[in-house]
Amino acid sequence: MSAPDVTEQRRGWTSLYAASFALLLVAGITLTVATLGSLNSLRLLRVSAALSIAAIVVAVVSVVLPRRS
Repeated sequence: MSAPDVTEQRRGWTSLYAASFALLLVAGITLTVATLGSLNSLRLLRVSAALSIAAIVVAVVSVVLPRRS
């Protein structure tokens, strides 16, 4: 008996995952700067939230997209 021939697509992009991590770091730095400024600017909080959402989207895409062969 031989094992069935199953070709499995490899998933995940390390470069996109690294970009997501970098976005998350920038979001954290932005949040820290907003906090040190006693939260006087809602703009910095919105930028931090937008960067966090972008990081989540990029992380999901990095896992869902199949790698190039």
